[in-house]
Amino acid sequence: MKKLIYLCLILSGTGTLFAQENKETAEESRLDFTANIQNNHLWRGLIITDKPVVMGNLSYALDKEKKWKVGVWGASALTDDKDNTHYKEINYYVQFSNGRFYIGLWDLFNSRNINTAVASEDIFNYSNRRTAHIIDLRTNYTFGATFPLNIEADIMLYGGANAGEVVLESDGTYKKNKYSTYIQASYPVIKDKKVNLDAFVGAGFALNDKRFLYGNRENSFDIVNVGVKASKTVKITDHYSLPVSMMAMWNPSNKFARIQLAATVF
Repeated sequence: MKKLIYLCLILSGTGTLFAQENKETAEESRLDFTANIQNNHLWRGLIITDKPVVMGNLSYALDKEKKWKVGVWGASALTDDKDNTHYKEINYYVQFSNGRFYIGLWDLFNSRNINTAVASEDIFNYSNRRTAHIIDLRTNYTFGATFPLNIEADIMLYGGANAGEVVLESDGTYKKNKYSTYIQASYPVIKDKKVNLDAFVGAGFALNDKRFLYGNRENSFDIVNVGVKASKTVKITDHYSLPVSMMAMWNPSNKFARIQLAATVF
């Protein structure tokens, strides 16, 4: 009987130890990934694709507080667009966020419809003249709980030959980058309710040229993204809820509008 009691105590202690280790492992896990589905992909007032898209984000926290992260973000359309091209994108990033302030350096590579006369399809090509990569500096700041206005400012620092960001000399050598810049102000009109609503307005310009990426290429400054975004969480089961959103956006510069439906699957 004593041996049986000792054995039970040992097994009980071992089980408690394993449970504690598993709990600590889960709490300290710095690796994470998420997945989204959307009926289209809209970005800074641009229509990247009108087809349904699956997106994934794999990230690793560099510190225990998970303020610093590195990651890979990717997306792919489920079908071809009407021009028979297929949207596929893979991006790499390093970022810092403390809840109110965010800064990130992103490497963007969209392989859809690359014009090989001006840009390279080679994902490892980073030449200043032909790279299709865009090195994108992203920042945003939220003022606070009493006035939760969010200001975003993003600058394309390098690359973007396929996006028209690179200007060449008459002999085809590299001359300059345009440094297209996007700024946006957003505000939570309704928050902490069953359905929340944000309103936003975004504008574009170039730091080093009269023309920039997001507009109609005719004006040096333009409003390119105006809209509202509603979001809520739909309870599917007792253990699973689905965050969903609906966004309506207008680009006054390019004179188009879109509705976007999106869901974060996990």
